[in-house]
Amino acid sequence: MSTEESARASALGSALYSGHVMHQRLRPLRHRLRYRMFFLVVDLDELPALHERLRLFSLNRFNLLSLHERDHGAPAGLRLREHIDAELARAGIDAGGPISLLAMPRVLGFAFNPLSIYFCHAPHSSELAAVIYEVRNTFGERHRYLVEVAPGQAKAPLLRHECAKCFHVSPFMDMALRYRFALSPPSTQRDTLQLDIHTVDDQGPVLTARLAAARQALSDWTVLKAVLTHPLLGLKVLAGIHWHALQLLLKGAPFRHHPGAPADPLSITRPNDAT
Repeated sequence: MSTEESARASALGSALYSGHVMHQRLRPLRHRLRYRMFFLVVDLDELPALHERLRLFSLNRFNLLSLHERDHGAPAGLRLREHIDAELARAGIDAGGPISLLAMPRVLGFAFNPLSIYFCHAPHSSELAAVIYEVRNTFGERHRYLVEVAPGQAKAPLLRHECAKCFHVSPFMDMALRYRFALSPPSTQRDTLQLDIHTVDDQGPVLTARLAAARQALSDWTVLKAVLTHPLLGLKVLAGIHWHALQLLLKGAPFRHHPGAPADPLSITRPNDAT
């Protein structure tokens, strides 16, 4: 990559992040997994330019890496940015600034994202107005936890918030749980991002999860390197989910039947909703 191309890539809000995901179950039995992975963090307004600039990345088309807006819930004929703006408006939040999406892209046409995250900024500001955690399960269902960020909290390097669980993901987890998030958002001023999620009940932590990754400029070279280092990423994620589910079943983990998806695919948490 030339010096000019490197400078152009570094100036973008979009980037590639390489790191790992860890899950640690604490009760009623212990089980741990850790995977090396990579993610894209894309500014939704930069997607058309990325499609034009990169040879190995495409928007809504097949490529080595691609991002399809319909994978993230955008209805036909509507851009993903417009769809997320509508979700924010429904919550009474006028974000108006840049919106970045953290997600695993399609690799050779396939992807599965258990968790994608939208970082929604306030107008004319680098401060976050909201964070949207988009969760998918292996039953083909999707739910969004929209968490409004208080103005004072938005200035902190580490965001902390929580919300009630209302969407079935694992048949080995109860529904009467809460998620506690500690988030270091992606930034052009910081080389790393980290997300810790503590799933808790009335007795304390049940499961802890961590995503930690380092930022790289988004270029054809970094795309190729990431794919060679983590081939068939989406298949690896889906196979890993079923493999660890089998291990939990063999360990005797209590099985929970699917209670059905919530009627509303969007839940909204205000800054004063945490308990």
